[in-house]
Amino acid sequence: MFGLGTKNIGIDLGTANTIVYAEGKGIVLREPSVVAKNTKTGEIVSVGSEARDMIGRTPASIVAIRPMKDGVIADYDTTVAMMKYYIDKAIGHRAGKPYVMVCVPSGVTEVEKRAVIDATRVAGAHDAYVIEEPFAAAIGAGLPVMDPTGSMVVDIGGGTTDVATISLGGIVSSRSIRMAGDKIDESITSYVRQHFNLLIGERTTEKLKIDIASASIEKAAELDKQTIRGRDLITGLPKTIEIKADDVARAIQEVIQEIIAAIKETLEETSPEIAADVIDHGIVLTGGGAQLRHLPEVISEATKVPVFIASEPLDCVAIGTGESLKNIDVMKKK
Repeated sequence: MFGLGTKNIGIDLGTANTIVYAEGKGIVLREPSVVAKNTKTGEIVSVGSEARDMIGRTPASIVAIRPMKDGVIADYDTTVAMMKYYIDKAIGHRAGKPYVMVCVPSGVTEVEKRAVIDATRVAGAHDAYVIEEPFAAAIGAGLPVMDPTGSMVVDIGGGTTDVATISLGGIVSSRSIRMAGDKIDESITSYVRQHFNLLIGERTTEKLKIDIASASIEKAAELDKQTIRGRDLITGLPKTIEIKADDVARAIQEVIQEIIAAIKETLEETSPEIAADVIDHGIVLTGGGAQLRHLPEVISEATKVPVFIASEPLDCVAIGTGESLKNIDVMKKK
């Protein structure tokens, strides 16, 4: 049923990163979801890592765009160009048109879903299908999604956090909130601006998040300070300051609490049997946000349920999306 010699692929089309899984090969590509574009000619200058390095450092005629916002397409034409580049890079120009499975957040509308399918077809797919992110994450994390056992997954990506309980091959209850990695970055930038009169760039914020951010204010006190550079908002001149880890933890508390609220709401909507299974097996965290320090402990304390991080949190959605290609006939009937 698939084109001969064509590598069929699964794409985790994320707000921050795009990961491509090729059937029979596994993950073949991992690049930032960024496109650099010439505003005068409309020409695509570069895609992926090269384009990300240009963020905040381009002349007026070139802009670095992230065409995905909150897990959905914000700039259709640029998304098509980006996907075309990734599909070609993943399978080669001469491999024929692949069947492509793309993941979408669980809260997307039919219109947003259709936009993803159309963009994938225009980008060079023979046909395209979508799978909900938490379901793909659960498959990638190795959870028994087809069994009559309740599993719970929390996928914290760049644009959205998707929470779902899953049983017998379907999502039982779910929540998708636009509180994830990007919101954590925004909160840190805003906090530094308000409390230190310092404007910092995207890459500085990202480094702060990776190096010293913690979900727990108490435990953050044990972490080291970090030196950051930016522009002083009063003098307009470059400035260097030291910031404590507990300041960063305070900055992101609102986002953490929103994620915990979404988990609690999803659990409240679940049947007692599935809730009992979740207590037995725990909640599994996937996505880049799962790597935030002390997050499992903070969620576990709030929900009174054990919390674990999947073995390859960044890749779970892509692996699950790729694995679901095996059941593409089932997807066609949906």
